[in-house]
This record gives sequence, C-alpha cells and structure tokens, in this order.
Amino acid sequence: MKRPKMILFDYGQTLINEERFDGVRGTEAVLQYCIGNKYHLTAEQIQQEANAINNELGRFDPAKRHLFQVEAPNHMFTAYLYESLGIQLSLTSEQVDRVFWDAAAPGKPTEGVMEFLEYLREQEIRTGVISNISFNGRVVEQRIRGLFPEHKFEFILATSEYLFRKPHRRIFRLALEKADLEPEDAWYIGDQYECDIVGAAGAGLFPVWYTGAMDMLYIPHEGVLTAGSWEEIRAVLDKCGDDR
Repeated sequence: MKRPKMILFDYGQTLINEERFDGVRGTEAVLQYCIGNKYHLTAEQIQQEANAINNELGRFDPAKRHLFQVEAPNHMFTAYLYESLGIQLSLTSEQVDRVFWDAAAPGKPTEGVMEFLEYLREQEIRTGVISNISFNGRVVEQRIRGLFPEHKFEFILATSEYLFRKPHRRIFRLALEKADLEPEDAWYIGDQYECDIVGAAGAGLFPVWYTGAMDMLYIPHEGVLTAGSWEEIRAVLDKCGDDR
C-alpha cells in the first residue's frame, strides 16, 4: 500500500463528533434576533416547514442523500424559509448559519483525532477537508480551525461554496487541483459509505471508512479498509512504504 502524500478528511462524524441535530433548538437561537414575525410562529412551526422543504428536496434522506450531488447553500434555504413565513431577522445570512449551527449541532473532536493529526504532522503528511455542508464556508472553516487550533489544514472545502457534493467526482478533483496532487497520492477518510468511500474511490483516491463516531447503522463492506479508531488507521500508515 502506497504511503499518501496527503490525507483529506470528512467533517461530521469523522473529524468532529456532532451532537444529534436539533433544528428546533437552532431555530430558537435564531429567533432571538427576530425583528418581525407576521404570523407569530414558534420555533417548532418554523422547523416543521423547514423539514417539509427538505423532504421535498430529498436532501437528508439517509437512503437517498448520496443522489443529491448539487449543493443548496444555506443562505438560499434560510432566505426562502424565513421570508416566506413573514419573518424578519437582524442577522446576515452568515450570522444565521453560525447562530443556528452552534445551537443545533455543537460538536467536539472525535476520540483520538488530535493525536492522529499530530502523527501526520510528524510524518509530513499533508491534510485538508472536504465537507458536504450547506453552511457558509467561512462559518465552517472557523468552526474547524477553532476546534483544531494547533493543526493547520491546507484548505477546507465546504460544498456550499463549490456547487458539487460528494460523491460527485468534481469536488474531489477540485481538492486534488488545490493540492497539486494526482489521485493516487491522496487518501480520503470519511464515515458515509456512498458519499465518502464510493465517491473517493470513483475519483481515484484511496478511501478509508472511519466508523468510530458513526450515527447510523454500520454494515460492513468486504474489501473496504474500515477502521473504528484513529489508532487503527495509524497502524496501516506505519506499514506503508515511504517513498518520500
């Protein structure tokens, strides 16, 4: 197995273990900045409408979300949601993303990932992030860099800024272009089988299925490098040939 020059990471349930998403809690936080609520709607009612829109789009259906390969940026979603419900906010779209996300899904680094990133620094293996996420790219970058202040990812690609979602090969190819690497020089580590593993493999990267913080049922797939901890991935890297 070839030693990678770079490892690209997924965000949620890979680098970061997010708490169970609570849209009502996020909407309650946003409503603290409400300056107009024509129909006197509650956070529960607003989130019910948000869920209905997402169901129409098919965005977050676990069985189908890998088919949704064009990103809908959150600033478009929330603009429609709040304005269609007669709600005015004193926040910019970027601020809405930050306030909502911080309340709806706080997170912390997955167990052992800090030590794994330190190991990669010592081994001079470069790092970056590709995240399927609709939140503003600056908000995503601020959260990741804030949670990993000692680590310098070369870049953090949020699909909200680049149109395509994993598993579409174009988002992986963009990362390779930014890194100035060929596909065989990079690994991709993620928790979503279709988006991360199938997607990375389809773009020519070596995929690693990280299951240590999964929030869905794990069904083993034969022939796929699967790891339940960062120590397991480090052990694989230690056995790779070093062609530096």
